[in-house]
Amino acid sequence: MTNKFIISPSILSADFTQLGAEIQKVIHAGADWIHFDVMDNHYVPNLTFGPMICQALKPLAYTSDKKPVPIDVHLMVEPVDAIAQAFAVAGADLISFHPDASHHVHRSIQAIKSAGCKVGLVFNPAQPIDILNEVIDELDLILIMSVNPGFGGQSFIGSSLKKIERVKKLIQACGKSIHLEVDGGIKVENIRSVADAGADAFVAGSAIFGQKNYASVISDMRAALVG
Repeated sequence: MTNKFIISPSILSADFTQLGAEIQKVIHAGADWIHFDVMDNHYVPNLTFGPMICQALKPLAYTSDKKPVPIDVHLMVEPVDAIAQAFAVAGADLISFHPDASHHVHRSIQAIKSAGCKVGLVFNPAQPIDILNEVIDELDLILIMSVNPGFGGQSFIGSSLKKIERVKKLIQACGKSIHLEVDGGIKVENIRSVADAGADAFVAGSAIFGQKNYASVISDMRAALVG
């Protein structure tokens, strides 16, 4: 990865009638990862993508010079293990899940890793992070939700910055290279403050797909991050 910061556009906000073209367009615009928000109408009150969509889009997740672009799957589903396995088979590169959606968090982590994927845990805005004391050494990514999961287009919850700061300290203390990703209300105007709190990966949905020029938005985000 040549960029210090990772931009992971969420296809939840893409044009579903042109999903393949949208992925290629946003990759060519400079996306580092492609983010799948997987919702089951059970853990969250919405229903989105299954593994077949991931499998169909996986062959399109390449840059113009044929470098693969990681597929970043955020599971908002309960239970976790079977659907995680299905996404691993379908081509996911990173799979993150909510600890309260699994009866055995460590087992779910190990199952995802054994399927050949990197693994992450996701924390909702009002959810404690205590479980990280038990499993942080097993993780490749920690995802902090800065909105309540279930719908795109929500506003950033400001108190999330303090949680990001706390998680960053835990990552530094464990000494392992773990991505700290933030999802919810990320836009050009606030991405720098989120990075300053400790995040290095940013999920953006409507802030990118809601604009005509994806490359311009991603470029503005990178400029804000380094400015």
